[in-house]
Amino acid sequence: MKLRLYDARLQWASAVFLALVAGYLDGYGLLFLGTYVSFMSGNTTFAGLKTGQGYFQAALPSAVAIIFFVMGSFLGNIFTESKLRYSHRLTFGLITGLLAAVAGVEWYGARNLTSEIATLSLAMGMMNPALSKVGAESVSLTFVTGTLSRIGGHLAAATRRKLLPDGRSPGDSHLARARIDASVWSAFLIGAGLSGIVGSHLRMWALLPPCVVMISLGLFSECPPPSPEKSITSSISVVRSAV
Repeated sequence: MKLRLYDARLQWASAVFLALVAGYLDGYGLLFLGTYVSFMSGNTTFAGLKTGQGYFQAALPSAVAIIFFVMGSFLGNIFTESKLRYSHRLTFGLITGLLAAVAGVEWYGARNLTSEIATLSLAMGMMNPALSKVGAESVSLTFVTGTLSRIGGHLAAATRRKLLPDGRSPGDSHLARARIDASVWSAFLIGAGLSGIVGSHLRMWALLPPCVVMISLGLFSECPPPSPEKSITSSISVVRSAV
């Protein structure tokens, strides 16, 4: 029980820091690139609106962000579902490399908005699959609409004193899960605020903070515990091998 609680706390801390980075980079994209790099609902609406108006050039940045976000999600899921022991660290390392590439382009003044949007959206797409749950609670790191919806749902269930169907411990409740989602949402909001502060005063160093956070997570984060399904599959494989 203590080990499971410790794992959940590690997952929660990682989720908060990843959401902080996601909010920061989304703010950075909106401030300097004029496009969201993780809020794909907004990009989809904007791309559809401008396309409907016949402004195809204006819709292009949002369309690029959507395409590369999906590519990043594809790669992130490939890595996290692989058999590599430290696949999450590989994902964090790749994200850091993509951020560093954009920072290098900014530093040397060789800006290309389309390529920067594509690179940052690719990184954001890879981030969400890296950590999809805190304990039994599903979390969204790079967008908050689902997070806010889950907060409302858990609060409503807590008001009705509804029991959790998949509760894992005596402290696991709808209110506890609402707090998890609220902390992730708050981290995203704070990250966006920090991007406004840093970007307004230290433009050339604006991508340094998320790079430092991703490097730290890559070096010190623990490997997420296997899902029950994977554990059962592994046990069956061991038994078959023994037989």
